[in-house]
Amino acid sequence: MFDLTGMTALVTGASGGIGSAVAKALAAQGARLAVSGSNAAKLEAFRASLGSYHVALPCDLADGPAVDALVPAAVEALGGRLDILVNNAGVTRDNLVMRMKDDEWEMVIRVNLEAAFRLARAAARPMMKARHGRIISVTSVVATTGNPGQANYAASKGGLTAMSKALAQELASRGITVNCVAPGFIATAMTDSLAEAQKAALNARIPAGHMGDGADVAAAVVYLASREANYVTGQTIHVNGGMAMI
Repeated sequence: MFDLTGMTALVTGASGGIGSAVAKALAAQGARLAVSGSNAAKLEAFRASLGSYHVALPCDLADGPAVDALVPAAVEALGGRLDILVNNAGVTRDNLVMRMKDDEWEMVIRVNLEAAFRLARAAARPMMKARHGRIISVTSVVATTGNPGQANYAASKGGLTAMSKALAQELASRGITVNCVAPGFIATAMTDSLAEAQKAALNARIPAGHMGDGADVAAAVVYLASREANYVTGQTIHVNGGMAMI
């Protein structure tokens, strides 16, 4: 079940906490990957850990022309096809609305939403030709609940969710599904640095009593990428331990 043997995938933000878990899970199920990230050295080290079967394609998602070139580069590197696109990369520039600068707003929208649009637009072409494809975007629980100090981030993730629903309707007849995975609190290097009291406060908000990890998010991505999810499109799978029951 959920065998991805023979399928190819492009994963953005692949050397980060959630991104690396997603990439490892897709590779474990047999997919061949093009992994992308902005830190070329870190990305290549991660690619090497996956094995020579996979390729690394560094890209700055704030650079529009570089983003437009990423999918064609992935298709070429992966033998002329792309079955799965995972829009995982994202940035934050948190600030209260009265203090938020234009560049803090613009950077988050450019990387989290505009780059995802550009990549989905490019990926749709080979997927439509093949009459098969999976576009999966990692959003956030704050796309639904909002969060103080994250007007830009919530807007980007909420926009990504709405965009995915529109694309799902456009592309369904061509055998392409478009879905989202929305993590809640996930244990990462950032949360590891929190004080124990802060962690306890976060965990108190989660009915499961603890934060998730990257593998929890990756499992949802693998399912949506699989043939078994062929009839699932325009949906968001919330992975949050019950902290927001949507």
